Amino acid sequence: MKFEWKITGDRNLVFDNGTTEILKGKNNIISQLHPCTLESVKGEMTIALHKNEKIFVNGYQTWTTCPEYDQDDAIRGLHNLPKALINHYSFDRYSDYHFVDYPYKKGVLHGFSYCYIRRGEFYRLFASLDEQNGYTMFTINTNTQTMTIERDCQGLKAEGNFHAFDLFYAEGSEDDVFDAWFDALGIHPRTDKQISGYSSWYNRYQDINAEAIRQDLNGCTSIFEKGDLFQIDDGWEPFIGDWLQADEKKFPDGMKVMADEIHEKGFLAGLWLAPFVAEEKSSIYQNHPEWFYMHENKPWKAGCNWSGYYSLDLDNPEVIDYLKEVFHQVLDVWGYDLVKLDFLYAIAAFGNERETRAARMIRAMKLLRELCGDKLILGCGVPVMPAFGLVDYCRISCDVTLDWNDKLYMRICHRERPSTKNAVSNILSRRHLNRRAYLSDPDVFFLRNENTSLTETQKDSLAKLDALLGGVFLTSDDPSNYTETMKEKYKAFRHLCDAEYVHVNTDQGIHVSYVLDKEEKEEDLF
Repeated sequence: MKFEWKITGDRNLVFDNGTTEILKGKNNIISQLHPCTLESVKGEMTIALHKNEKIFVNGYQTWTTCPEYDQDDAIRGLHNLPKALINHYSFDRYSDYHFVDYPYKKGVLHGFSYCYIRRGEFYRLFASLDEQNGYTMFTINTNTQTMTIERDCQGLKAEGNFHAFDLFYAEGSEDDVFDAWFDALGIHPRTDKQISGYSSWYNRYQDINAEAIRQDLNGCTSIFEKGDLFQIDDGWEPFIGDWLQADEKKFPDGMKVMADEIHEKGFLAGLWLAPFVAEEKSSIYQNHPEWFYMHENKPWKAGCNWSGYYSLDLDNPEVIDYLKEVFHQVLDVWGYDLVKLDFLYAIAAFGNERETRAARMIRAMKLLRELCGDKLILGCGVPVMPAFGLVDYCRISCDVTLDWNDKLYMRICHRERPSTKNAVSNILSRRHLNRRAYLSDPDVFFLRNENTSLTETQKDSLAKLDALLGGVFLTSDDPSNYTETMKEKYKAFRHLCDAEYVHVNTDQGIHVSYVLDKEEKEEDLF
């Protein structure tokens, strides 16, 4: 495949260009540049598409819905939403909407870091080997049978040996192409330990307190095993951003007491934080305005959750000192074993002349790894590739909902909205990341009958997919309410985590086959 590329600056000044044959394996395109400021690093090649081939382009961050597409599909952006609504709720801040010009055309599909074209069991994988010089964005136009590849590096100052593109191409089965890519990356999961247990979020949400957590903790002892995870999610803190103390009304004895009680039950203690953001009502937003990333002379609002939340400035030494204090408190003083770190994308909404948006995200993830040491990280709301090899576990989908596809008015929202339907789509389309980049977190499943409108088939199928395709198997149920039938069902679903040689076929429904206890099994889900 002949790839014609060009590097330009202001006023379309061409710094370098060429034609490179894309071969199987590594393809490094390195340019010798005089000092310059980049405007565009972009290339195009022809790709032959066969009838009925499916296309996957990886979404910007973990919540971004990115299924396998048909060739006449279009990627939904925000064009159906009124501008006033977008501005009021900052809907364009959750993903790539503020820096990617969505084409809104059928057959024009874009994504980040990797993509593939699939016909049956045969894959053609196109992927990045290094995002330091900018996210590698792939755009497949099925109408013109072309692929455009570009670096997200506008405004970057460059000179000398500049890696315009570091690409990888492979053909073969799913295992063939993804094993080859991760071998080329030299990335391996930090852990091979699957984790099961409980998260407080999808039953109580922010309405938690010490009494409620103790009730669920006692319930978990009836079914969970020693070494399982008991994770306290959002709602323990006074406000988002204020992480050094608990909400005194909810947890009057503090969070160390809760970690100690979790440990006494024989479980790992997990705690949720969103370390790179703070909401308007937080003390650090009120008292430290200089800690926040400024864009066009205003703090960058990264989303509308809570009272609206803003991005901290990664280049402010006081911010780094604060984060060091936070993680020391949570991990060393309070004694938590795992931190679920959420809304991470917000720290790297922009690049600058020194580093790209992607390089900034990579730097932030390396900082978190350094601050957490050997403690476990479950990453969430983070651009996918910068988390490779740095977190132990990582979400691969949006949040599930207590119904199948959330409220009708939410369905016009952004691609990162909560939805069980969309989560299932990503569990399937990103299944190849599990045990290659990290152990994947497909979010929680439910067995309970109360506080959910999912059908029994939907609940059972979700639990089976989580067990077969993920490395994190969590529920938000209070197991003390489980009937004996539910307990047996839980044990059967959990046993699926031990399955080997899992294979998925999505050409006609969702068909899974696997080996469990040396016995071959098959079933159709949903």
